[in-house]
Amino acid sequence: MLNAFLRSRIREQTVVDDLFQETMLVAWKRLPDFDLNRPFGPWLRGIAHRVTLSHFRKQSRFPFCMSEKINILMDAHFEAINSQPGDTWEEKVEALHTCMEALPGKYRSVIRKKYFSQESINSVSEWAGISLEACKKRMQRGRALLAQCLKSKGTLFVETRKA
Repeated sequence: MLNAFLRSRIREQTVVDDLFQETMLVAWKRLPDFDLNRPFGPWLRGIAHRVTLSHFRKQSRFPFCMSEKINILMDAHFEAINSQPGDTWEEKVEALHTCMEALPGKYRSVIRKKYFSQESINSVSEWAGISLEACKKRMQRGRALLAQCLKSKGTLFVETRKA
């Protein structure tokens, strides 16, 4: 569901993967704010929307905008997907938690500091006592390991390429 939402706005699969991870990390951190009386899908897509807008702002690009009618149709389709077994929020959160805990400590610590404490990358590098470039590389490698783990659990979409 989340991958389909992101793919509807972004063409590059690597960017989709990065934004998926960032959205899941933000959602995991903000889970206590989630109102259990409201639908989960729109809440998660709202986070993804804000993460996507932030990405476009950083890239100095304009996001692809769809009409409200298309957004409503997509929401209905996403809710149908979300209601199928094997694709629940609880399973995704558990997979993310398991994968975060499986990361080597040096990767897990900078990812937690960046995403759960909402620190800037400069602050994280100072906190970790490493150069900014080393911190960026550590974040990149940690996110790649996290993506690999989530893919192995079937939580992160893997696009098949035609030969």
